[in-house]
Amino acid sequence: MFQLFANIFGYLLQLLYTLVNNYGLAIIIFTVVIKILLLPLSIKQQRTMKKSAELQEKMKVVQFKYKNDPEKMNHEIMELYKTEKMNPFSGCLTAIVQMLLLFSIFYLVRSPLTYMEKIPQDNINTYIQQLKENEKTVSEVYPEIDLIREYEFLKEKNPEDDNLEKINIQMNLFGLDLSKIPQQNMSDYTVYIIPILYILSSFISIRLTTAMQAKQQKSAKKEEPIIDGETGEALIEKPEENELDAVMQTNKMMSWMMPILSISIAFVAPLGLALYWLMNNILMIIERLVLDKVVKS
Repeated sequence: MFQLFANIFGYLLQLLYTLVNNYGLAIIIFTVVIKILLLPLSIKQQRTMKKSAELQEKMKVVQFKYKNDPEKMNHEIMELYKTEKMNPFSGCLTAIVQMLLLFSIFYLVRSPLTYMEKIPQDNINTYIQQLKENEKTVSEVYPEIDLIREYEFLKEKNPEDDNLEKINIQMNLFGLDLSKIPQQNMSDYTVYIIPILYILSSFISIRLTTAMQAKQQKSAKKEEPIIDGETGEALIEKPEENELDAVMQTNKMMSWMMPILSISIAFVAPLGLALYWLMNNILMIIERLVLDKVVKS
């Protein structure tokens, strides 16, 4: 399935590359276009997040009131979802779409000759074999990136092969060679620019997300005891901060773990892939800041 969508996205990336004749610029524009196409889903997700924070307090009342009657509690919770016009599985669709997009674009940017240039796999395998026979470096994970980098060598070996012109992709962006992998070019300081920016953007994105979640939880919490409208009985006393503190501690841990994970990924991936991740993070940060101001629950 990921290959299918990578192939579809490849037509868009190829169109953009034809227009700008630069792989890096094409990726930047591609990322912006994808974000715009997914904007309705992002708005829906933001609304769901805000409404979910408010719904949690009402669910606590139901869970406390019917804690000795699980069947009645489940029924009342479903009724609460209906009253609030919320689908308990709405978050699943967003997660599925994001996962599908993540892996599909990973396939696309990792293998641009297959999904963007549509070069037959037999040809690609032949080129890879030629590089190996001549003791050229060929990555097991990103072999097509190595083919792009070794275009001149392959052209000399196959002067009559018209498909080779498709391999001649302009990978230079503002002096950065997007075909390079930091792990393989440790002495070249330029390979660290995009990964470092990507790591910083990941850190900012995670911190922003956790801060927004904490803000939503605080705003949703009631300051006074929750009273049963029928009996006047206090169902839940004044909320403690323990739950919020636990969530914030978990989020704090995640804010450190994700950038560390990002380091291991960014330094073993081609700069072209890291550029997509960087642009996606930047746009995500902007999107969250804007939607948090304009989208109401």
